[in-house]
Amino acid sequence: MKKILVVLTLVIFQKGISQELFLMTDPASNVPANSLGVNVLQSLFKEEFKSGYDYQLMPEVSYGLNRNLMFRATAFLSNRDNNFAAEGGSLYTKYRFYSSDDLNSHFRMAAFGRYSFNNAKIHQEQIEIMGNNTGIEAGIVATTLIKKLAISSTVSFEKAFDNTSSNPFPDNLGNNATNYTLSFGQLMYPKKYTSFKQTNINLMVEFVGQTINENGKSYLDVVPVVQFIFNSQARVDLAYRHELLSSMTRSAPNGVYLNLYYTFFNLKK
Repeated sequence: MKKILVVLTLVIFQKGISQELFLMTDPASNVPANSLGVNVLQSLFKEEFKSGYDYQLMPEVSYGLNRNLMFRATAFLSNRDNNFAAEGGSLYTKYRFYSSDDLNSHFRMAAFGRYSFNNAKIHQEQIEIMGNNTGIEAGIVATTLIKKLAISSTVSFEKAFDNTSSNPFPDNLGNNATNYTLSFGQLMYPKKYTSFKQTNINLMVEFVGQTINENGKSYLDVVPVVQFIFNSQARVDLAYRHELLSSMTRSAPNGVYLNLYYTFFNLKK
């Protein structure tokens, strides 16, 4: 009987959040309570002002303390200075403060915060504390699921600091920004659930933007994503990021992502 209940729980879990496991942003849903998510995000972006490609590797672990609170730690490694090396890391937390659930839909809201440290050279106007800048970020995310369609949006404030005393933040650049995202995820397969072992295929499109508060410079990117979920635990994301418009200097705006994710459920038994 216990095994049957576990299977049913996983099927419901898979059906409920599979299409809202976005690549570029976290939805308002959290890592399940007492579960650990291990993630490896890789990206390869073409440099704009020199030949070659910028490769970044971001391993991270996420832990769900309970249904409303989760924590995450991320490391940043890249070959930006022609030498593959660790550049910093990030600590992140998210608290879900509102949830309204129905049989075929739900609406959730959460607040999140992040602190990152980085020792790399500052090379662009875009502020990005996930891999490029030392800084802080705080924001709110709202996510709704209607049958097989998930929609999620975030608004956040981001502020950059010096990347160590030897790599100070340039005085001529704006050091704080407003970030905004809009993400859509559609479950394409299976059409009907019969087992938690079924492979999920999700198609997503995410819009990611930023405006520098001091000077109004901004950018907007589109990120189409195809996502595979295996056995309700393993996940693979393939994506391409493309700049739609920009009025700021960005060193490598266009490129591809490969994301690998695995969840260890029920660590406390």
